[in-house]
Amino acid sequence: MRDLPPPSFDDRLPVVNVSGLAAAGAARDAAAARIGAACRAHGFFYVVGHGVDAALVARLENLARRFFALDEATKMQWRMALGGRAWRGYFPLGGELTSGRPDWKEGLYLGTELPQDHPLVQARTPVHGPNLFPDIDGLRETLLAYMDAVTALGHRLMEGIALSLSLPADYFAERYTADPLILFRLFNYPTQPVPEGMDVHWGVGEHTDYGLLTILHQDEVGGLQVRTPGGWIEAPPVAGSFVCNIGDMLDRMTGGLYKSTPHRVVRNTSGRDRLSFPLFFDPNFEARVQRIEGLAGAQALDDSALRWDRANVHAFNGRYGDYLLAKVSKVFPQLRDEVLQDARPSR
Repeated sequence: MRDLPPPSFDDRLPVVNVSGLAAAGAARDAAAARIGAACRAHGFFYVVGHGVDAALVARLENLARRFFALDEATKMQWRMALGGRAWRGYFPLGGELTSGRPDWKEGLYLGTELPQDHPLVQARTPVHGPNLFPDIDGLRETLLAYMDAVTALGHRLMEGIALSLSLPADYFAERYTADPLILFRLFNYPTQPVPEGMDVHWGVGEHTDYGLLTILHQDEVGGLQVRTPGGWIEAPPVAGSFVCNIGDMLDRMTGGLYKSTPHRVVRNTSGRDRLSFPLFFDPNFEARVQRIEGLAGAQALDDSALRWDRANVHAFNGRYGDYLLAKVSKVFPQLRDEVLQDARPSR
């Protein structure tokens, strides 16, 4: 493996034009090198030149605002408890926890659409199954088109990440993402005040993401913050971009060379509701995550004392699904008890 240049730090996240990933030769290598530099510096970066239709993104924003504008009783017709083991559906304000505290947001959980007769659904595999699509004209079709487009972008970005590590472009696809686990969320951060007596401090508290790569669309309101070696910095909206960040499993695979970076969302006081749409591009549920051999500078140090959850991701050894379930079960403990009580980690 070639030696990689040291990271450089700044108080702004880099903007990477990834259009070259669809080309060949020097353009592709240059785009991959820019991604690699961003991964080493912050683990967070914007991507432009991504090829996702701006009209599709705008259409989803408009439809999401229509959904979240419904009264809570109506939205609860699609509540997560009805999604069962697929872990799909709506949760109300304060219904999701980070580090045991409620986040001040509401959301709709989605993922790859699988029919009830799909083998993974028949096997009762957690986080696999049909979505609960709200009854809003055009929302189902728009959600599926958006997930398809951003998943395709995820495959291209993972090829770029592989090349940035001097690996074959298909390294991750061959081992983990030929059939990736795709989880998608519509989040609404209302500008309304928190009711008295609720222990709410953040839109979302400090955390890292669990899988390989998160691809986020955020509207123009802003509020995302990223922890860097120099402290917390803003990740303001950049028109036409997605925000990408590394998850725990890519940190694990690269021995800490590409780190999963803590981030949070401030409580929204802008006077306008804020939308964000994270798509989590993750290893297959059954994939066993292994460290990439021979990466220069990959020390796999135990940094649990510095992490928000005091966990050592480099100590994890098992299938990705077990890691994911252990994490998300803390986000919705009541739902875990209701729908996943018979899901047991593999041995």
